[in-house]
Amino acid sequence: MLARDTEQLGNVSCSAKFVNGEEMDMKKIISTLLALVLVLSLTACGSGKSANLRFVTGGESGTYYGFGSVIAQHATNNAGVKVTGLVGNGSQSNINELKEGNAELAFCQSDVMAYAYNGTNLFDTPITCFSTVAALYTEQVQIVTLNPDIKTVADLKGKKVSIGAAGSGVYFNAIDVLGVYGLTENDIEPTYQSFGDSADALKDGKIDAAFMVAGAPTTAVVDLSTTKQVYLVSLDDEHVNALLTASPYYAKAVISADTYNMPSDVTTVAVGAVILANNDVSEDAVYAFVKDIFENAASLTDSHAKYAEVNLEYGASIKSVPYHPGAAKYFAEKGFKVK
Repeated sequence: MLARDTEQLGNVSCSAKFVNGEEMDMKKIISTLLALVLVLSLTACGSGKSANLRFVTGGESGTYYGFGSVIAQHATNNAGVKVTGLVGNGSQSNINELKEGNAELAFCQSDVMAYAYNGTNLFDTPITCFSTVAALYTEQVQIVTLNPDIKTVADLKGKKVSIGAAGSGVYFNAIDVLGVYGLTENDIEPTYQSFGDSADALKDGKIDAAFMVAGAPTTAVVDLSTTKQVYLVSLDDEHVNALLTASPYYAKAVISADTYNMPSDVTTVAVGAVILANNDVSEDAVYAFVKDIFENAASLTDSHAKYAEVNLEYGASIKSVPYHPGAAKYFAEKGFKVK
C-alpha cells in the first residue's frame, strides 16, 4: 500500500503554486506525509469514532461490569450520550479492545494501563491510542495470611505464597511489593492461583499467604474470615514511599480492622480502577460522560455502592497516562489541572 502510494505521489510535480504565490518543495511535502503515515500505522488503534460509545467492563459477576453498567445506563438516560456497557475479560483484554476498535471506553487497573502505555510487563510494545477519563475507586493489594507470626513482607521469605496467575496484574503487583523489600520470586515458594483457590489453599494449610488485588472487602477473604481468623500483612511507610517513587500508579491505602474483623488497621498500597477512552472519542462526548459520573455520584449510592468512593481529587490523580481533552476540560472547571 505504501509503495503504491509512494509511486503515485512521486508523479506529482516537485513544486506547487499556492494561492498566495509562494512555492513549496513538493518532495518535502511527500516525505513529511509518508513519515506521518508510517508513524500512524505503527501506533494507531482502531477508530473510536462512534455515535454509540461501547464501554467494555469486566466479568458479569465482578465490580467492573456491575458498576460500569450502572454508569453507562445513567449517562445514556441523562447526559445526552449513548453508552452501552459490555462484558470484558479484564484490564489487559480491555486495552486490546480499545486498540482493535471494538470499544470506545474501558475499565482498567491503573498499573495495567501504565504497562500498556509504556510497553512493559504484559505488553510487548507501547499502546498509546487511549487516554484517561477518570480514576473512580481503589483496589487494594491485600496480603492475606492465617499465621499471626507473618507480620511484614520480609517474613514471607521461604514461605509458600500465592502470587496470582502467572503474567496477571496480581503477579506484577506481588513482584513489585516483594521487590521493595529486597525479595524476588526465588526467595519464596510461589504458587499461581486465583483468589478463590488461594483462599481454599490457605484454609487447607497448603500455603502460608496469598496476594489478592481487589476492592476490600473482597468476597474470597470475607468467606475465609467466617471460619478462620484472617490477618493482612501491613507495609511500613518507608517501603510504601519507595514503592510509590518507583511505581507512581500505586497509592497508599489503609484497610480498616473491621473489614475482616482483624486486630488492627492495615497499611498497604492500591491501584486505581480507571475509565479509559479511545483518543478519537469527541471532547464533547467524554466531557458529558465524566460530568455525569461526578455530578451525580453522591445521589446514586443506592444504585451502586462504589459511587460512594467517587471524588474529584482522586478522579484527577492519574499521572502515568494523559487525560482525554474532554475529561481535562471538566476537571479544570472544578479546579483540578491534569496531565
